[in-house]
Amino acid sequence: MLKAEDNEILTRVSRGTPMGDLMRQFWIPFLIDSEVEPDGAPVRVKLLGESLLAFCNTEGKFGLIAENCAHRRASLFYGRNEGCGIRCIYHGWKYDIDGKCVDLPSEPAASDFKSRVSITAYPVRAHGGMLWTFMGPDPSSAVLPQFEWTGVPRENRYFSRWQQECNYAQCVEGEIDSSHVSALHQVLHPKEEYHATSIWGSSMRNDTAPSWKVDETPYGVALGARRDAAGGTSLWRVNHFLMPFYTMIAPEIGRFINMRMWVPADDEHTWGIGVSYRPETPLTAEDMYQLGSGPLSPYIPLIPGTMRPIYNADNDYMIDRQKQRTETYSGIPGTRAQDSAVIESAGAIADRTLERLGTSDTAIIAMRRVAINAAKALRDEGTIPAATRDGSVYDIRSHSAIMPDGVDFDDDPEFLRRMKMDRRPRELAATEPSR
Repeated sequence: MLKAEDNEILTRVSRGTPMGDLMRQFWIPFLIDSEVEPDGAPVRVKLLGESLLAFCNTEGKFGLIAENCAHRRASLFYGRNEGCGIRCIYHGWKYDIDGKCVDLPSEPAASDFKSRVSITAYPVRAHGGMLWTFMGPDPSSAVLPQFEWTGVPRENRYFSRWQQECNYAQCVEGEIDSSHVSALHQVLHPKEEYHATSIWGSSMRNDTAPSWKVDETPYGVALGARRDAAGGTSLWRVNHFLMPFYTMIAPEIGRFINMRMWVPADDEHTWGIGVSYRPETPLTAEDMYQLGSGPLSPYIPLIPGTMRPIYNADNDYMIDRQKQRTETYSGIPGTRAQDSAVIESAGAIADRTLERLGTSDTAIIAMRRVAINAAKALRDEGTIPAATRDGSVYDIRSHSAIMPDGVDFDDDPEFLRRMKMDRRPRELAATEPSR
């Protein structure tokens, strides 16, 4: 369990809170670049409690500005994206990507009033097929994370985006918790070939209490879960928590790699952004079948015109009690809906003072410690994580493998090589004075 004070630090993300200020030290992903186009419809984006609007101007430059007009507070979502700016439909006031008012037709032509009018605007950079923004005081103080997928061709990767109706930390915790796979996502009567060959098969079903090896790293935490396998071997799955809200989950052998970004919209809502990719080759037809028909939502059918999944709390995630008795452990269709049901049902912000944690929660405890300590370090000492200064520390993978008993994942050179950690990351100072 957490003390109430630490739960507040972990979960509150608005400006002026320890975690909100920490996240503003990082470049933040917020849209797939294909979601906006020159002079196209703007997109509402809520980030860290702020209501914003993303658009692409006539010249193909991206902007992220406050949603409401400085005049009478009408939403610029309804505005006209034209001539390198968003024009409010109420009185025609127009703003460029820097938030400056560049036209003010309701004022006399000789007036210089527009030179004194502006709205909040944040810098935007396109990187790896996504749009990123920096909401802190100095964009030059941080670098973009160099995830492996940011450098692969577009045909090698596939994006998804959806809304979670809970705090970001619950989403992160649900991802890195390896032990729940032995229950929540299980089928009751797996096909024999699935049971025999899949890493989600016999070891996951038979060893429901994995042991843990946790390594703190320059990017966050490497979280190794070991389960018994056949013939004196062990199954190791290594997930990662990467500051401030990224997760990498170990894939099945031979499958594409998944990474997810749990970007806080506000204290009680989160943008889930997923990327599935193959490092060396394009995604296959089978990959695309498994990812679904999208366009932006693998495994996650959305209510048309929204980012809200069809399976949600209003319909109890479409749980089928008959299937729960006869087919699947949960009775809820699909792993994403299953995860959503358990993390959202804990409340928009779970009361962690009431938890009873066990050894299976080792990864959760480690992730919370790293995140909370970083937020306190910024608040109390004015220090920022070293990872904001070196994007290369994010160039890693999660990995799974069968290994001889008695060998830990981080003592095996081949396992580390597969995670792109064949050499130990160079030591970085944990923090430095903020600018």
